[in-house]
Amino acid sequence: MKKLWHSTLLEICLIVVVSALAGVAWNRTLLTNAWHGGLTQQAEARTEATAAPAGEELLPMPIPIAQVKQMHDAKEAVVVDARSKVFFAQGHIAGAILLPLEDAKKAPAALAGKFARDATIIAYCNGFSCHDSMELAKILMKAGYTSVYVYEGGFPEWRDAGYPVATGGV
Repeated sequence: MKKLWHSTLLEICLIVVVSALAGVAWNRTLLTNAWHGGLTQQAEARTEATAAPAGEELLPMPIPIAQVKQMHDAKEAVVVDARSKVFFAQGHIAGAILLPLEDAKKAPAALAGKFARDATIIAYCNGFSCHDSMELAKILMKAGYTSVYVYEGGFPEWRDAGYPVATGGV
């Protein structure tokens, strides 16, 4: 009985080790890129694309509050407020740039030179029920920006987390 228990345990360990090695071998490129801070194939393809394939719309990726905070603090991204001037003046993420969706809709061609071409842009608005940031991000992507994210929690989540906010500035 003791021998049966030991051989079963040995078989389980062997299966786990072989499975782990197979997984690492199968995903070696992905793991190597992640280890070195590189992009995945999907992210590379998205970064290289300046326009959506025929009939297909590029969609910005959502970004969680922790990553927004990290990029905001490190000044690794341009944080863009898609809300109106009134909402922006009442309170916004400290350091954010006002770019109301309505203004972007009126002159989408003017957005091409608004930020550095390789800038990482994070658009936000009034939280999960507000879709202005998603629409603004799509417009920015059509204008040629490839690293565009949407912070879906928006100003309410940021403010409620106790992160830096500012008022005025219009």
